[in-house]
Parts: sequence; C-alpha cells; structure tokens
Amino acid sequence: MPMIDADGCLLNVSVEGRDGGPTLMLSNSLGTTLQLWEPQMAALTKFFRVIRYDRRGHGKSGTPPGPYSIADFGKDALAILDDLNIARTHWCGLSIGGAVGQWLAANAPERIDRLVLANTICHVADPAPWHARIKAVTEKGLDVIADETMVRWFTEEFREREPQTVSRIRAMLASTPAAGYAACCAALADLDLREALPRIKAQTLVIAGRYDMSAPLQMAATIRAGIPGASLTILEAAHISNVEAPYGFNEALTGFLTQR
Repeated sequence: MPMIDADGCLLNVSVEGRDGGPTLMLSNSLGTTLQLWEPQMAALTKFFRVIRYDRRGHGKSGTPPGPYSIADFGKDALAILDDLNIARTHWCGLSIGGAVGQWLAANAPERIDRLVLANTICHVADPAPWHARIKAVTEKGLDVIADETMVRWFTEEFREREPQTVSRIRAMLASTPAAGYAACCAALADLDLREALPRIKAQTLVIAGRYDMSAPLQMAATIRAGIPGASLTILEAAHISNVEAPYGFNEALTGFLTQR
C-alpha cells in the first residue's frame, strides 16, 4: 500500500482490482479505516480499479493538527488522484465520505464521473452534539462513545445476529486516534453543503438506510431533491449499510456504475 503525500499529510492508500478498468474511489465513515469496504471488494474488483484510503487522522494515515474541514478531505482525495495520475474517477462515499463526494462533485466536477452518496448528510443544523463529542473523546478517548455508536450504526437485529462483525467495527472505531477523530468531528459540526447540491452535474445515486438514525431518510430525500436527476435506493439497514446489507449495497452500487 503506497503512502501518498497530501500537503504534508501522509495518506495510507490501497489500489486493487482490474488493470485498465474504470476507477472507483471509496471513502469511508468517520471512525473507520479502509477495511470498512471489505464486504465490497470481491464484487467491485471484478469491474473496477478500486482505490481505498485512510482519511487523515485515521488508520495508518497521518494526524496533522486539527481542526479539519470538508475541503481538506476533498483536497486529500484530489492529491491521491494526482499522485496516481488518474484524471477522473467514480466516487462512492459513506457518511462523511458522502459529504466529501458532494464537495468534490461541486468543486472539482471534472474529476468525478458517477457519484454514489451513501448514508450521508449535507447539513448539520445543530453543532452542539458534535462539540460535546469532541470534548468527550478528547478527554476520555474513543472507547467512551463506542457502544452508543454501534447502536446508531447497526440495527438491534443485526447486532444480535452478527456480534463478531459489530465487535470488529467497534474495535476499528476505538483504535482511531482521538485527536484525528476530534479534528474530523469539527468538519461535521460546520457542515453545510446545501448550496453546493444544485451545482452537482454528475450522475448521482443516493443510498439510504431505512433505520439510519445518523443520516435519516428525510436527509437522503433532501440530497436527492437538491441534485439534478439524482436517484434514491433504500436498504434495510441502519447507518453502515455496506456492512449490514452488503448484497443489496453491492447490487445497487455495481448496477448504477455499470449501467449504460
């Protein structure tokens, strides 16, 4: 896995899949690493050259001093594409990765082909909960929020059926550097991409989880309505739908990206 320099921040990047195929860049949620996409890799690498990476402040990537912004994350993605000499890519972002996708499609439209926005938001109305979370993790670490996060991320039925999977994702979250997580929370506290949505010209699919408390269906509908021509798929899942409903997620994603 190469380490790519994005304005002084080293980013851990993985490139796999079909040589010469169209490129697909995956951007995961807050508090997770590129390993979040393992349920997709077997399906996606048949069709695409797949790029995954650890966001700054996460995994094996660097943790420069915060706070960060959505623009910082967008520029990191562009630095990866530039380093790999990739002019244009499909994008699939989940949660904060979807917010980064919105920023990229609005501000660097020549770099984004088709756009998939999964379990994401375009606006935070009340930043107070994010500031409270920043305070909690800065003082006590990620473990203090890990259990409640799993309740938001997965339905009760899934947590009971797949405890080992939930435990693995919980460990991923708990191992995230507190400083990096807090710096990313700051980007979400200030999030407002509503005016960017009408500028997005990429063909867009919005994926939502029916039971998602972090990015509810109403928000998915707002994003769909704001982006000209966007479509919406609803999965029987909570927030981390690519893990909870991998078959439906993979079918929606590959179907949208390969349709003529």
